[in-house]
Amino acid sequence: MNLIQTLIHPDAIEQGTEYTRLSVRALIAKDDQVLLLYTERYDDYSLPGGGVDAGESLEAALLREVAEETGAQGLRILAEFGLVEELRPWYKPDFDNVRMLSYCYLCDAETALGETALEHYEVANGMTPRWVPLAEAIAHNEAVMAGSPKAGLSILRETWLLKQLQRHQQLAA
Repeated sequence: MNLIQTLIHPDAIEQGTEYTRLSVRALIAKDDQVLLLYTERYDDYSLPGGGVDAGESLEAALLREVAEETGAQGLRILAEFGLVEELRPWYKPDFDNVRMLSYCYLCDAETALGETALEHYEVANGMTPRWVPLAEAIAHNEAVMAGSPKAGLSILRETWLLKQLQRHQQLAA
């Protein structure tokens, strides 16, 4: 998959020890709507997806994560979108940094959503799946970042990907 973006957190330790975490993200759009996760705790929108389990293919992880987080029905992977690499500080003593590799895919799904199987922390953070107008999601996340001097890399990555999806849709139109 082609590398499309590299993000380095300002607190990452240069030349520090690190481990690599594989993750997947789904860009699922219908007309001007995109399927996202709204997280009440952070007041932001993110793409469905998450970590790849040991021995799991990227595609299997994507289908599992999206089903768990959104209850999406009829999910299909359409194409690779690109790889986003991030270097972030790590909060556990074994490593200074984590290098997160997010493999992103264009997908399709039915608009009706079924039951979710959210993890405990996702429920505690108030995470809910929603179809949102793409432009509205971008504007919302940008407003959240403008109001927070210490925006995390996740919202930067997610907003950047949403803008790339918007650009992709404009080129395809």
